[in-house]
Amino acid sequence: MKNLPQSEATLLIRTDFSDEAAWQDLRTVVTTPSDEDDDFLAMLHIVDDPAYRDLTTEQIVALAPAEDDLLIVADEKALTGSEMPLLAVCMSDEDDDEGAGEDAGEDSDSKPGFDELRVVATELWSIENNISLANMDWEEFVDAAEEDGVFRGF
Repeated sequence: MKNLPQSEATLLIRTDFSDEAAWQDLRTVVTTPSDEDDDFLAMLHIVDDPAYRDLTTEQIVALAPAEDDLLIVADEKALTGSEMPLLAVCMSDEDDDEGAGEDAGEDSDSKPGFDELRVVATELWSIENNISLANMDWEEFVDAAEEDGVFRGF
């Protein structure tokens, strides 16, 4: 399996290829500026390659460039849910004691840990902009997620 590309922008990796129309709809949403006065937009490098079909989060993390702090995954849930709940994956070093990485399991030996959070497509810009610029901490988004574990904005 080939490694994910390096990019200045946050990677959005498509892993579900079952519905091309749903994928195009999702792409339109995440590449359209917010409807707020400032027109915020997630800075994304879209990876639309069937080589990454059905990969797990662990496999994606293993293929990601080491310097990436945030990955976005367009999986089956994102392409079938009415709110297009993308999977945001926050990378952390193994020795990170902030709590990120807890979901990575105990066999993450020499690989970075990670934490996951669903984010509706219309709010992706908020997480991507603020995490990429280090304006906010990951935990602020986790804490703002609703009971179902989906971040829908502040």
